[in-house]
Parts: sequence; C-alpha cells; structure tokens
Amino acid sequence: MKFSVLNVVAELFLFLLFFSSVNVFAETKSITSPDGNVFVDVSDEGGVPAYSVQYRGQPIIKKSSLGLEFKELEGFVRHLHIVKAGITSSNTTWVQPWGERKNVRDNHKELVVEFSQMQKPFQYFNLHVKVFDDGVGFRYEVPKQDGLGTVDIVDEKTEFVIANSDTTTAYWIPGRAPTIDEYLYNTTPLASMPRAQTPMTMKLASGVHLSIHEAALVDYAAMTLEQKHPGQLKADLTPWYDGIRVKTQTPFVTPWRSIQIAPNAVGLLNSNLILNLNEPNKLGDVSWVKPGKYIGIWWAMHLNALTWHSGEQHGATTERTKSYMDFAEKYGFSGVLVEGWNQGWDVDWVADGSSFSFTKSYVDFNLAEVTAYGKAKKVKLIGHHETGCSVTNYKNQMADAFDLYQKMGVEQVKTGYVTDHDKCSRIDDNGVVRNEWHDGQFMVNEYLRSVTEAAKRHISIDTHEPIKDTGLRRTYPNWISREGARGQEYNAPWSPVSNPPEHTVMLAFTRMLSGPMDYTPGIFNMAPSGLNAERRVKNTLAKELALYVVLYSPVQMAADLPENYLAKDGKTIRPGFQFIMDMTTDWEESKALAGEVGDYVAYARKKRNSNDWFLGAITDENARKLSLKLDFLDANKSYTAEIYRDGAQVDWKTHPYDLIVEKKTVKRTDTLDVSLAASGGVAIRFAVKK
Repeated sequence: MKFSVLNVVAELFLFLLFFSSVNVFAETKSITSPDGNVFVDVSDEGGVPAYSVQYRGQPIIKKSSLGLEFKELEGFVRHLHIVKAGITSSNTTWVQPWGERKNVRDNHKELVVEFSQMQKPFQYFNLHVKVFDDGVGFRYEVPKQDGLGTVDIVDEKTEFVIANSDTTTAYWIPGRAPTIDEYLYNTTPLASMPRAQTPMTMKLASGVHLSIHEAALVDYAAMTLEQKHPGQLKADLTPWYDGIRVKTQTPFVTPWRSIQIAPNAVGLLNSNLILNLNEPNKLGDVSWVKPGKYIGIWWAMHLNALTWHSGEQHGATTERTKSYMDFAEKYGFSGVLVEGWNQGWDVDWVADGSSFSFTKSYVDFNLAEVTAYGKAKKVKLIGHHETGCSVTNYKNQMADAFDLYQKMGVEQVKTGYVTDHDKCSRIDDNGVVRNEWHDGQFMVNEYLRSVTEAAKRHISIDTHEPIKDTGLRRTYPNWISREGARGQEYNAPWSPVSNPPEHTVMLAFTRMLSGPMDYTPGIFNMAPSGLNAERRVKNTLAKELALYVVLYSPVQMAADLPENYLAKDGKTIRPGFQFIMDMTTDWEESKALAGEVGDYVAYARKKRNSNDWFLGAITDENARKLSLKLDFLDANKSYTAEIYRDGAQVDWKTHPYDLIVEKKTVKRTDTLDVSLAASGGVAIRFAVKK
C-alpha cells in the first residue's frame, strides 16, 4: 500500500513537472515579410503548436492551433515542443509560359520550425512558413522516421482565428455542398458562415482584406473552413468514403495553407501568392500549350435548341462543326469546341456515366473528317470528355482517348465531371462501387492524372466541375483553365435562378483569386426568351465585353451562337464583336486598378509581345462613375483608345444592347472618366498610334 502511494505521488510530481516545464520553457519563433508589414509568430506554449499573424502592427490571425491527428498513432497534436528553427530568404523572378503576367517576382522569407514529441518515440514534423509582402503560406512536412510509415490522417487541427471577427464581413459559398462550387456568393457577418469553400474572402473593419485558401493541392484532401466558434475557422478536410481524410505514407507534405493579405480589395487582385507557393514547371518545354479564343457547339444545347444526345436535334454533326470552323477561320478564332460527339449521351449519364465511350463517335460525326477540315483552315477541334464523374470508366479509356486525339491533332480537351458533389463513382480493387467527393484525396489524384496523361501527348486540359484551382498551372502548364463556379450556363433557360448583376464582380474577388476560370462570356442575345424572362443574362452588352478582361483565362470562348455576332444580313458584324476579335488571352502584365468586393472592379492588361493594352470595368446592380488613371500605359507613347461603353439609354432589364463605340487619343498622364450603367461595363483597347 505504501509503495503504491509513493508511486502515485511520484507520477503526480512528474506530471506537474512536465506541464510546468511546457509553459516555463515555451518558445516562440518569429519572422517578418521582406517589407516588414507581415509578422508571424510560431509557438509551442502548452505543448500545442500554434501561430499568429499581424499586419502593419495589428492582429490579423490570433493565436491559432496547428497539428495533424492520425488514426491509431499519437500524431502531432499535443505534448510537442520546438527543437530548432531557421530562417532563409529568397528574391527571384520566374517566367510564366502563359499567364496574366509574364514575369512573376517571388520575394519571401521562410521559417522552418521543427516540432518534436516530448515523450517517446520522439517523432517530429517540420512547419514551413513562407512570408511574402502579400501574405503567408505554411505547410506541414513529415519526414520518414521510425514508427511512421503508412499514415491515416483523421483530422487536421489547423485553425484561422480571425481577430475582431465580430466586425468582419465574409464573402463565401458553402463547402462540401451538393453542387460542387456552383453557388451564388453570400455576403454576411463572418459569424453567419457555417462552412465555406476556399478561397474565402474577408473584409476587416480596418479595411484590410484577407483571403484564406490553399496552394499545391497534391495527393491530399481539399480543405474547407468550418466555423467552430465565432471567428474560429478550422481546416475541415474532405473525407474518403470511409471517413479517413488522407491516406499517405512518410515522407509527405501537406498543401500550403495560404492567407493573402492586402490593405484594400484591389491589393488581393494583384497578389502572386498562390502561384509562388507552387513548384516550378515539371513538364519542360511547353511551347505546345497554346492560349487562344474559341467558339463552340455548346450554347445551343443550353438553350434547348440542340441536344447532346443523338437524334434529329443532335448538335455535334460533321456539317455543323464544319460551319463553325468556317466562322472561326473568318473571324480569327483558333478553335471550335464540340460537345456531344461521342457515344454515351442517350442515357441518364448524370446518374451513371459508365456508358460513355471516349473513342467511338455518333454516326453523324466523323472525327477524322472534321479534324482534317480544321487543319486546312488552321482551326483546331477542341475535344470534349464528359465523364459523369464515373472515374473508373474514364481511367480505363483515358490512354486510348488521348492517343486518338493526339493522332487527330486535337491539342486541347475540355473535361467534365457532372454529378452530385459526393457521387464520383469508382470501382475499388475488390470490384465494389465506391462514391467519393469531388475534392477528396482520391479525386484530387484523378484530376491530376488526366492532366499528366494529357501532357504526355502534348494536350492541354480545361477542367469543368473541377477540383478547385490551387496554382498547379505553374507546375503543370497544360492545365490551362477550369470552371469551379457558376458560369454563363446558369443564365440559360434550364437554370432555376440566373446569375445576378453582382455575380461576376464577386467572382473577381473570390473564385478568381485561385486562378483562371472558363466562364464563357460574350453572349450578345441576352434574352432569347424575352426581356421579362427570369432566366437570361442580366448584363449590358458592354459588360459582356468587359468580362473578357476582368475574368482571366488563357482560353476564352465567344459563347453565343455564331449568327448572333452578325447583323441581319449575315455578313456585317454587330457592334462590339470587333472587341472580341481584337482581344488576346495571353498577357505581358495585368494590374487591378479599382474595385470593392461585389460592387465593381476595373482591370488593365497588356498584350504579350505587343504595345497594346486592354481595360475592362464592370459593376453590380448599381450605376457608377469611375475615374481611372492611365499610368499603366507606356511612357512617351500616344494611344488610340477604342472604347465600347454603355449608351445613354441602356438598361440591363429593358434595353441591354445600347452600346456606344468611340475613339479618343490618350497618354499615360491622362485620367479616363467612365460611366457604368447598372450591371454595365466598359471595354477598351489601347493601340499605339502609328
């Protein structure tokens, strides 16, 4: 009995000594951005890894927990302490083969902190923290070590505790909701947000803007943000069908958790943080990746004028494709997208996409004839692989499908994964059908598989119903664009609710922070069912033109029916179409000029290998007057500004087509005053005067 009491006393003493030592010997490591405005602390107080962020001397992220919890292993959650730390710095410039700017500066400091368990087996991980002038990125690195081989991650403890959250506004769409990322954005107090997809944008009472996201999402589950308590946002990883979040083995790294920080909304738009957190190009020479403009057999199906499935109204016929290629050649488009050419559309493919063939065409579509016709006209067929998210069916055919396209000279493919968010169907090694989330670890790897397999054939991928963009276009430059938000198709007759006037403005400050989006702008017949219809494009014509500048993508579609770009005589182009013809999709430089989240935005972009600049500005349901400095123009040059603006009588509800086209001479020292109608815009080409 006496011996037992002594043991208890001894253990209690060690217990108290242990926890007192945790606090007494707590360490904090700090790092600042190159300009000194961003300050990050990393600590081990209480045996729990944590971090905090300040911006210009004010708290942005309060002390927030870190850690990884493993199944049947201790993991890295508690009883941890800092063993060592070191800081390095880097200031380089790298070149994008295509993009919103050619040269990207990567100027950062990096803090690497080793956290170790205080008890046997003394396992450890490294926390990498990169601090830029425009924000912070951090990731976990778990090296190979004794006792850690195969690992099941059941939770990631990463938090983002927002300072002054009760006065913070959030702009968000739901995370892990039935329709993958295709929602209208909410503007609410932060406390009203239950779970959000990233990137999620916030505005603090001070005017500082934040965007929380992730970069380099590879072989890991996507992160959503769950609000555990007011202002306490926690990483909530998308699970496998069996509830495990991530199945991996050491050594491994997680994606970067990113916090973009700016003094105002415009600052977020000019950030390179996500790209800089990704690895350099792994594909080598990618001169075969070609940005460009295209048209397509697409909008007619959304208007119910043609069908994807076979029959009398089948859209993807040989003759119709040839006529689209004729139009593309005449008006300067490099590609024609054709959806519905392959067998498998005649069933309920949304519920089950296993009937799709990716090599067999319908009888009224001759792939060889069409591609040969396009080659003669220097117009490429843009391929299409809709999978219905039946991913095993697609995986089994992928090599043959890409081989066929390579043989036929198809260089770009639009892929689709239409189904409910949690209904991606795969067949496991035992022949059992499993349903996975679009953004779980399994599908993260499947999306990347399509990109890397396509790259072997010099084919580029434009993913629809995608995993969210996390900057992997830097590492795999053939991942040219993707959807990942409500696009133009939600303005078609089938949509329950069309995109409201603020939607595209909101996209600029939310979805577009992650990377290019194939929104498919350029609708000229904005009310095919009449101006009083709910389901229609709720913009002015000038705004549809400005979207080409505002919503960046290296591949841009003139989405309307070809005949809608022509006057009644079928020969003369309609006002405004010349701007689309002159537009480029590859830029030397891009600069956001003005804007507020969900209200308005203005961008200027310089055409690559040219002196021409383009400007686009759009607004929400409110008319606005903007004064835009033209100091982005090159010095000592005069420009002809070709302006496409809202007319005096324009009204998106009753008279959306009133467009004024005018020219004026401008230079760098000028300020341009523009008037935007409600849900209106302005689109401008600046051409150097000869």
